[in-house]
Amino acid sequence: MCSYCGCQSITVVGRFMAEHDEIINATGEMVRAAASGDPERVRETAQVVARLLSPHTHSEEVGLFSVMREQEEFTEHIDTLCGEHSSLDVLLEAVAGGAFERAPEFEKELRTHIDKEDNGLFPAAAMSLDGTDWERVDATTPEAQEAITDGRGHLLHSHSHGPDHHHPHP
Repeated sequence: MCSYCGCQSITVVGRFMAEHDEIINATGEMVRAAASGDPERVRETAQVVARLLSPHTHSEEVGLFSVMREQEEFTEHIDTLCGEHSSLDVLLEAVAGGAFERAPEFEKELRTHIDKEDNGLFPAAAMSLDGTDWERVDATTPEAQEAITDGRGHLLHSHSHGPDHHHPHP
């Protein structure tokens, strides 16, 4: 994990880095299951990895990546990272589908990808994005997407189009 620039202190970046740790830990379980030759355990652990990885990569792509992509110097790198997300999904599906010998390959590709984000993209984002950009990124977080209801499931207000804010609801 990057520790030299302080980018992990940015809420969304810190969350992404913590999620990276969770995904790596779950991947380790999957690799160990694959090495033991237990097909059921490999499938179970691959499902755990997928449940962690899919919302994580989606959140990166619709939030931080979409804002950074607007700066021309990052567009190609963001496209590469999104392509790696897709490749990781395909490789994980292969492992879950019975190609257990590919589990170490998935782990290696995942670690390489995470290193590009933790030690490249995230520090670049910390230096390149301004307050308005971070507000736009933050507006895509799950917390900002939560809807306010009246307790009976009726939607009163959704925060899906902007940062969290406080105001009275009728």
